[in-house]
Amino acid sequence: MTGTAADFADLSAFAALPRLSSLALSPDGTRLVTVVAGLSPDGKTWQGSLWEVDPSGRRPARRLTRSAKGDSHPVFTPDGALLFLSARPDQEAKPANGKPKDKTALWLLPPAGEARELYRPSGGVGRFAVAREAGTVLLVADAHPTAEFGEPDEALRKAREDAGVTGILHESYPIRYWDADLGPTYPRQLVTTGPVDADSDRLDPAAGLVDLTPGADGHVGSQSAISPDGRWVVHVERVPVSAAYGSRVRLRLRGADGGVDRVLADREGYSYSEPVFLPDSSGIVAIESFDSTSDSPWRCELVRIDLESGEVTELTPDFPEEPEHPVVSPTGDAVYFTSSLRGHQPVWRLDLSSGEVVRLTASGAYTDVLVSPDGATLYALRAAVDHPPQPVRLDAAAAEQEPVRLPAPGAVESLPGTLTEVETTAEDGRAVRAWLVLPDGCSAERPAPLLLWVHGGPVMSWNSWSWRWNPWLMAARGYAVLLPDPALSLGYGRDFVRAGWGSWGAKPYTDLMAITDVTERRDDIDESRTAAMGGSFGGYMANWIATRTDRFKAIVTHASLWNLDAFTGTTDDSYYWLREMGDPLTQQDRVLANSPHLRVADIKTPMLVIHGDKDYRVPVGEGQRLYFDLVRHGVPAKFLYFPTENHWILTPGNAKLWYETIFAFLAEHVLGEPWQRPDLL
Repeated sequence: MTGTAADFADLSAFAALPRLSSLALSPDGTRLVTVVAGLSPDGKTWQGSLWEVDPSGRRPARRLTRSAKGDSHPVFTPDGALLFLSARPDQEAKPANGKPKDKTALWLLPPAGEARELYRPSGGVGRFAVAREAGTVLLVADAHPTAEFGEPDEALRKAREDAGVTGILHESYPIRYWDADLGPTYPRQLVTTGPVDADSDRLDPAAGLVDLTPGADGHVGSQSAISPDGRWVVHVERVPVSAAYGSRVRLRLRGADGGVDRVLADREGYSYSEPVFLPDSSGIVAIESFDSTSDSPWRCELVRIDLESGEVTELTPDFPEEPEHPVVSPTGDAVYFTSSLRGHQPVWRLDLSSGEVVRLTASGAYTDVLVSPDGATLYALRAAVDHPPQPVRLDAAAAEQEPVRLPAPGAVESLPGTLTEVETTAEDGRAVRAWLVLPDGCSAERPAPLLLWVHGGPVMSWNSWSWRWNPWLMAARGYAVLLPDPALSLGYGRDFVRAGWGSWGAKPYTDLMAITDVTERRDDIDESRTAAMGGSFGGYMANWIATRTDRFKAIVTHASLWNLDAFTGTTDDSYYWLREMGDPLTQQDRVLANSPHLRVADIKTPMLVIHGDKDYRVPVGEGQRLYFDLVRHGVPAKFLYFPTENHWILTPGNAKLWYETIFAFLAEHVLGEPWQRPDLL
């Protein structure tokens, strides 16, 4: 189950490669479980299954579950049972109205025996967590704000269905998120009244669950944590501020028995996220974020918050990057976190006694960090631009180490090219760098055509593997691929983000052109055959590039921003963009200076526009307006439209068509080949 260079020349073979996500470590540290997604038998979806990986690296991985609906989110209970989420049908339950319920349920796989369903609420389980010592379970599930959780909520759902009602009345903002409409049900935080273990039977919602957030109407978020002793729950809560500002996010403390309910952390101009408890349950570690303004980007700090006093202590005041995903050691002496850094995403160790921060990994991008019970070993998924996620083992204290890779599906043995780096200096003295993928066989005698690929975000970085936007598929077809981090990118200090804040068309653009200039001067690159592409913010930059230069033979723009004024009011999180670009009613100059739609008459380059109808982050109207503007100005253009996809193209068939159409478009305009319409279009 490993990949080779040949798999990147065949889109069907690429789609069949195993894809890993999530990690869970047993309480005794002897079992490591990951999710491996593979193609379904009909090839129309990817299905997750649970696999056990040997933490010592001696035994091969073994598959634990099989389900046509897929399994995800493994978490161990204190006695070593494995909880997970799945929409698989319960073979022991009577079908409802002749059909099994298809909502996501909480399942339990004991150390010995078969998996069984524990709980399937009407709206499904959104996420869950387990108290490390007590074994009680925190569940997040949706319910109507006007109904009690359980049977009353089920009755209201059925009444709406029987009446043919789908309408939603909104009395607060936001109203949708990514590809999902919000309401009429909203997340609730629920805790089991006792521990869940290998012998547990089905949960009784009437007697076995405590609803900590009755009547939640959208202000309660799904991010939450339960203390190791099972006594406390901390969750995020949205707080409206003003019509101009939107809202901020605070932390709320709840007693697991429902007896305590108070604000834990709330600071004007700041928001909180990713709470995790200290091992003695006396406090939490969380991310405190300064909310962005039109003059300043957001910035993050790690903080410790005392449960009793609410005192907030900054833990990383001098750390120059943006910490995320904190994990507290079971021994209570350290916090581990990740952060972007110059095309990588290292693991960092913060010593809670001294405040010292040490970089633990030399290269790669790490997620799902776990700490062994004795605090001496870390486990994580490691990926890189040139390798998909794989489970690894790390020394919990050694600086800038290379990890021990653990046997698991999904490794890639060879690629159709090599990876190097390019760097230049911007006019203001900033160093601008990029990854450069070079196809096999390119040389001064056989220079490769170049594809400039701009990342999304915009506050992101090319620092890891991407299944959706994979440069190695381009390399397999002979293209060199430039993956730059222009102004606004993470991993280069906060001033680097500030350099492009609120002025996307300025330094981000000149950075991209400067790094492209340097790359084109290489003797193994054919500067006469170049193209540009990007998605989301990268799509915005592709559009902006089209208005500023005709140096590229073709431009591909996916899920892209075109009319900033219209986009700001129709995206799913308008206030965030207002705080950067400014209110068009009061700061019209900034919007006008950066909106590519005002410069459509300057576009001469052939463009391929791609958009999904279910995209709420960049609504499909942006793509429709862009395509129409191109057509009416006589620009050679095509529009690839996906009625069932969102901001990303997530189904195997459509992902294959996405690449096939791009390959054909580039072949026509960059390689000079005749246009060949993909077979299934």
